Amino acid sequence: MERRTLLGLNFNVFLLGLVSFLTDVSSEMVMPILPLFIVSLGGAGLAVGLIAGLSESASSVLRVFSGYWSDRYGRRKPFVASGYAASAAAKLFFPLSTTWAHILVLRPLERVGKGLRTAPRDAIIAESLASGVRGRGFGVHRAMDTSGAILGSVSAFLLYWFWGWELRPILWAAALVAFSSLVPLYFVGERRFKPQAKTFKLSLAGLPGNLKLFVAAATVFAMGNLSYMFLILRAQELFAGRAAVAVPLLLYVLLNVVFATLAVPFGVLSDRIGRKGVLFAGYVLFASVCLGFAALSSLPAYVALFVLYGAVYALVEGNQRAFVADFDVKELRGTALGVFHTSVGLAALPANFLAGALWQYVSPAAAFAYAAALSMAAALLLLRVK
Repeated sequence: MERRTLLGLNFNVFLLGLVSFLTDVSSEMVMPILPLFIVSLGGAGLAVGLIAGLSESASSVLRVFSGYWSDRYGRRKPFVASGYAASAAAKLFFPLSTTWAHILVLRPLERVGKGLRTAPRDAIIAESLASGVRGRGFGVHRAMDTSGAILGSVSAFLLYWFWGWELRPILWAAALVAFSSLVPLYFVGERRFKPQAKTFKLSLAGLPGNLKLFVAAATVFAMGNLSYMFLILRAQELFAGRAAVAVPLLLYVLLNVVFATLAVPFGVLSDRIGRKGVLFAGYVLFASVCLGFAALSSLPAYVALFVLYGAVYALVEGNQRAFVADFDVKELRGTALGVFHTSVGLAALPANFLAGALWQYVSPAAAFAYAAALSMAAALLLLRVK
């Protein structure tokens, strides 16, 4: 693989960051309006939780296999390309939905593409970076990804509030943007290596014990990591009319601005002081944010909580992946990242289903209290990882 560099990082980091940027412009035009679209189609808290959980879990089943397959065949880029193309194609059908059950089917299909691409893409990034800059490299990628999220959610707000677009035309525009992400992907280089003869079972057995313990901690955290859609529904409770769509959109933009701003600094921090302490802080902060959403119900409070939630993402998202990549797994890095993504993603289904049931049949506060408890449990389990 050609070692082109920019700002001390392999050029692949920036190319894959651009792919993620364009994909997230598309995705984040969809994501902040999706819970509102679901409600407009007759869904409620349980429907939102079911769609959120099933979407992540459906894609996660593929993540470990796509990582293993990329190790098995010595190629990663074909899995990355097919994943981005599949997601773009699925988005074309979103605006055709007439009931929330259609989204229940379409959203998981769209996330299958994410399942195909995530572990091989992260493996390309990890293999393009020395361990001493891996936190910074993943931080740059997450920052570019989230910058796309900012532009996407801002675009959705502008189209809705200033140009008077309804939700369906915004979904059409997002589907068209998704296909542009395939262009920079063409220029990404990859290190081809000898295909691995190990079976899937032996590949899993070859992963270090402490890596498996960390995956367990991250999975417990994911069990309490409620979908962003619940935050948007919580904020919507304060408003009526078009403001009930516009204000949650702006809060979502704020969340992503904080995430994009802090992703690289927190990645660099983890390179300097270690990933474990940074992740522990992220888990504990998320528990605090959930307690805030459970107890508070004012716009100033929600502004502060969305800011802190953005900080949680910056502490956790890139650094969890970098932590997995730090373990000595040699040619099984794709499998290791796939196991991590699959375990975390599969936890999303029971997590969001239970949260949705608590939201609809008990109270929103109960859903957030449940999330806070599991986040603290994950923090305590993380302390045992060496």
